[in-house]
Amino acid sequence: MSRVITYNTATKAGVLSYLGAGEKLTAEQHRVLGMVRERAEAAQENLDAQGLDWGLPIPEALDHLLEGRADSTAEYAAGAYARALQCVIDMNGSDPCDLGVYSKPATFFLAVDEELRRAGVGEDLLLYPHVFSGPPAEIPFFFPHAVDGPHIGMFPLDKAKPAADAYRAVVDSVAPDFRDEVGRFASVFESEHSEWEYATKAIDWYDQDTIFFSITG
Repeated sequence: MSRVITYNTATKAGVLSYLGAGEKLTAEQHRVLGMVRERAEAAQENLDAQGLDWGLPIPEALDHLLEGRADSTAEYAAGAYARALQCVIDMNGSDPCDLGVYSKPATFFLAVDEELRRAGVGEDLLLYPHVFSGPPAEIPFFFPHAVDGPHIGMFPLDKAKPAADAYRAVVDSVAPDFRDEVGRFASVFESEHSEWEYATKAIDWYDQDTIFFSITG
């Protein structure tokens, strides 16, 4: 089954601040939470329309995260928790953009990384460990891994330009089948770096620091 990968930017600490916050959310966070709940409900309606049952409704999974837990024993609860967290990310970040549709994304990104590695790109700038990183390690409670997805990945915004520069430098050295994609990934990182650089200088309150990836079926 093909997987859709989208990405947006957000502040990692801002996303984490909702997890386990309970009633300690600020007035602004409560306002945003209203939109997060609407998004969670829409995501559940989409699952229902597909006849999919994860055993834990996404809005309920969101409540668990706000309480500081992800301990449901439902068979596919990990998917519900990941989707609920993605709702928090999306409502605290920029509008999502499409990265692409891939029939076997893990296989593809591992192959791209092998080409980049062979061409001399450093390990910290490779794609697979970031696109498939999982949710933030700083989550203060056990967060289950959704084997079949959805998945969440992260790439530090301050590495976007180094990654873009590295990809541009080797694009002609990778196998022909991967050159277009490597060039496109360089363009994505260049664009995100430009927006980040402008915003950090022009907007006092801007503090986004992470590109978040979402991998869905």
